[in-house]
Amino acid sequence: MALLRRLLQLSVLLIQSGGWGVAPSPTDEGTLRAGHGEHGEPGHQEQHKDSYSTFASEFLESRYLSDDGYPFPTAPPVDPFAKIKVTDCGVTKGCIRYGKPGCDAETCDYFLSYRRIGTDVEYEMSADTDGWVAVGFSSDKKMGGDDVMGCVHDDNGRVRIHHFYNVGQWAKEIKRNPARDEEGIFESNRVTCRFKRPLYVPREETLVDLHLSWYYLFAWGPAIQGSITRHDIDSPPVSDHMISIYKYEDIFMPSTAYQTFNSPLCLLLIVALTFYLLMGTP
Repeated sequence: MALLRRLLQLSVLLIQSGGWGVAPSPTDEGTLRAGHGEHGEPGHQEQHKDSYSTFASEFLESRYLSDDGYPFPTAPPVDPFAKIKVTDCGVTKGCIRYGKPGCDAETCDYFLSYRRIGTDVEYEMSADTDGWVAVGFSSDKKMGGDDVMGCVHDDNGRVRIHHFYNVGQWAKEIKRNPARDEEGIFESNRVTCRFKRPLYVPREETLVDLHLSWYYLFAWGPAIQGSITRHDIDSPPVSDHMISIYKYEDIFMPSTAYQTFNSPLCLLLIVALTFYLLMGTP
C-alpha cells in the first residue's frame, strides 16, 4: 500500500508539472484544431500541400535536369513544309513553270521541280487548285498508257501522294505506290507537295524508269472526297521535248492567256494594224 500511494503522488506531481500534458482549455483547443484534423491528426490539407510540393519539385528535377543538374536542351520547332525554292532552278534542280511570265512556285498556274538524290528523284509540285496536281511520264506527248504521280487534297485537309495509270483519258489509281518521304500542304488555295521516287524500278507496265527521258504531262483540277475529277483545262500542257533528270533546266511555258500574244500570227496582225493606223487611210 505504501508503494501504491507513492506512485499516485508521483503521477499527480507529473501532471501538475506538465510532464504528461494537461487537458487543453477552449482557447488552446481552437489553436490546436487550426493545425490538426478532426481526430487530433495533422491537418490533411497542409499535409497534402506539403507532400505535393515535394513530389512536384522532385519530379521536375528528375524530368528536366540532367545528371549534372543542367536543363536538357529543347528540340527546335519543326517546319511542317519547307517552301519550294526557285533560286535553285536550273542550278541544283530542274524546274518547269506554267503561267504568267516571271511566276514562281506560289504564283504559277502549275509548277514542277525535279532533282536527283542518291538513287531517288525528288519531285516538288504546286498548282492553283483546291483539288489535285499531277505529272505524267509519256513517250508520245499524248494521254493514255502513262505513269502518273498525283498529290490529292482530301476532305480532311490532308494532301496525299497517289500513283495513277492513264487508261485512255482517265486516270486509274494503282495500289502500288513508289512514292516515299511524302510531304504535302494545302494553303492559299494551292495544293503543294514533295516526294521521292526511285530512279530504277522493276519492269512493270504502270511504272517507268526515271533514268530515261520522257515527255512530261502536267495537269491539275478539282477533287471530290479525295478522288480526282477531270482536269481544269481541256488540253493540259505538255513539255515540248523529252525531259532528262540528268539535265537541270529552267523551262517557262506561258499559259493560254499569254500564248496568244506570243504567237507569230498575232504579232504579224499587230504590226499590220500599227502600220495601218500610222499611215492612215487614203
